[in-house]
Amino acid sequence: QVQLVESGGGLVQPGGSLRLSCAASGSIFSIDAMGWYRQAPEKPRELVASITSGDSTNYSDSVKGRFTISRDNAKNTVYLQMNSLKPEDTAVYYCNVNLRRRGSSRIRENYWGQGTQVTVSS
Repeated sequence: QVQLVESGGGLVQPGGSLRLSCAASGSIFSIDAMGWYRQAPEKPRELVASITSGDSTNYSDSVKGRFTISRDNAKNTVYLQMNSLKPEDTAVYYCNVNLRRRGSSRIRENYWGQGTQVTVSS
């Protein structure tokens, strides 16, 4: 089994910063792309940022220049550094990981974290 555990959400004032973490654990052979999504109330889930196994990154236009995604392969962890936060960044943030498990390394599987609330408000 594989588990994704997220941390780092919370309440922050506009202009503030937060750092989200998502650690994958379990019977992991390798991890391919990792990413962060978010979902605000009554809105569809949207991609915020992603990072490949080769460290290529992609960002939504709404967060470019403010958010930075990174990964620590030794810890099977992906991070999202969020700066200059705005009220419209308020949402539940989910990490998403594509990986291959030991014993079935030919099969790429997709996993979601449990979500962490980020609220930007004064």
